[in-house]
Amino acid sequence: MRRSLSRIWAIFKARNYEFFRDRSSLGWSLLFPFLVVYGFSFAFSGDSQKLAKFAVVAPSDAEALLKAPPVGGIPHVDRVAYPNVEAALAKLRRHQVDIVVDPASKPLRYWISESSPKGFIAEKLLRDAAIEHDGLGHAVLPLERAAVEGREIRYVDWLMPGLLGMNMMFAALFGVGYVIVRYRKNGVLKRLKATPVRPFEFLVAQVLSRLYVIVATTAIVFVGTNFLLKFNVMGSYWLLLLILVLGALALISVGLLIAARVKSEELAGGVLNLLSWPMMFLSGVWFSLEGANPIMRNLAKVLPLTHANDAARLVMNEGATFVQVLPQLVTLAGITVVCLALGSWIFRWD
Repeated sequence: MRRSLSRIWAIFKARNYEFFRDRSSLGWSLLFPFLVVYGFSFAFSGDSQKLAKFAVVAPSDAEALLKAPPVGGIPHVDRVAYPNVEAALAKLRRHQVDIVVDPASKPLRYWISESSPKGFIAEKLLRDAAIEHDGLGHAVLPLERAAVEGREIRYVDWLMPGLLGMNMMFAALFGVGYVIVRYRKNGVLKRLKATPVRPFEFLVAQVLSRLYVIVATTAIVFVGTNFLLKFNVMGSYWLLLLILVLGALALISVGLLIAARVKSEELAGGVLNLLSWPMMFLSGVWFSLEGANPIMRNLAKVLPLTHANDAARLVMNEGATFVQVLPQLVTLAGITVVCLALGSWIFRWD
């Protein structure tokens, strides 16, 4: 056991020395997320082009309720269905929607946030649509108004977890998958095969090395950008760290699984790009998938980056506790165990 740990430690140090001595890769891994965070926070800090975002309470038959009057007849607005009032009001309090409408209530009940500038516009649109649908100058149904208090979540607050997750994804997939394939092609793995190092020890050392690099660089980026932009962090920093570790482990294990047998760097790069680009767009890095096609939402649920981003946003923007993000944590842990087990089983030195 002691000799096994010594071999793991030796490979761990060697891989870290290799990474940190490559100044260009180290500098880019730190500079790129800074540029993306500041660039997107500046470019998308303005208002959305849509007039307002309506949250429609739809426990069932969501498509029909989204199209039903009076909400369905309002142009130039987004409509998102939520299974219950509580879920919709949680979004309203964070200004992630502008108005909540319960079409099944009589009178037709709606909620707005008094501190939301778009809430006033959304209310006017709803009332005007009800009157127009009647055709006689009266509302189709009596409207009952309610107000909630909340605090706005800036776009940069929402975006930050996704950008950190994207940077983590590229560092994990390419920093492990591509490197191991390069080792195999250059004959490094063949030479290691002649040593007492076992495949499990080699893979564990690669995982720990990449995990160390990802946690260190992500922490530096988070602290550096937070110094100027002052992100909203309502939950525990320790819980965020746990999400970072489990998310990184899940993505690293996926990279190891891809590199377990591949011999060509070109093929490895193609497979990693084929996996990373859809994950970047379907895992909620740039935009929310609320209201998207159900097929896309279901596909996103199988991607590890989706669960890491969702958990981080819940902690940062809504102050979620460990129990509330436990489903995402369990999923990330499960992905890690499955991919590491498969990767160790099919791994070959040459």
